[in-house]
Amino acid sequence: MKRRDILRGGLAAGLASALPARVFAQVNPTASRDRELMDLARSELARVGSGIWKKDIVGVADFGLHSAERRFHFVDVVNERVQSFHVSHGDGSDPQHDGWLKYYSNQEGSHCTSRGAYMTRSWYTGKFGTSIRLDGLDPSNSEALPRAIVMHQASYATPEHVSRWGRLGRSNGCFAMGPEQFDRALIDLSGGRLLVAGSYGLTETGGRMNPPLAQTDLLVRDPATGTFDRTNPGVY
Repeated sequence: MKRRDILRGGLAAGLASALPARVFAQVNPTASRDRELMDLARSELARVGSGIWKKDIVGVADFGLHSAERRFHFVDVVNERVQSFHVSHGDGSDPQHDGWLKYYSNQEGSHCTSRGAYMTRSWYTGKFGTSIRLDGLDPSNSEALPRAIVMHQASYATPEHVSRWGRLGRSNGCFAMGPEQFDRALIDLSGGRLLVAGSYGLTETGGRMNPPLAQTDLLVRDPATGTFDRTNPGVY
């Protein structure tokens, strides 16, 4: 190698090291998704208004994604940070147990997940240990307290369960998380904060996806058959 080539290479390296580090920083593939989550959290806070006591952190459950995905997001709107974890949906929402939510319902006995905005309330000790009560703020989840739809920990909602089975287990409609992940909810999300659930389909790479099957609301139980009629069905 000629001396001038060595000098030229050394000069180029020196110039590169002198440039701002951000020029060489890796692009965060979740940045677009996180901006959408931030916008969604702020929009829902504005919509719900004074019904929420603490407005620093919002939980977003995105049931437009498969249960193997980290689809529960802690959205810190003050510091503009997002952390994502696994969350289960109800067995009534996914009778085939393939990891995709098909049905939402607000009805007692449906074992379905309900969409809409919730306010987190106090801790209590239940079947799954310390859990968080939820108060539904929309017509689509107004029965959350009577139905005992809560946040709790469960061994079937861990990353290890996904690694073994390719999907999470199912709850009876509650927001179940792995024990370690749920510890974050106890600290960061309880005590009058907002949780919103819906089918947003926000992928890690910043795109949007639609579930392979339509997701519908099951609103009314037929007293003759005991089944739920799909009144006012919609795709979410």
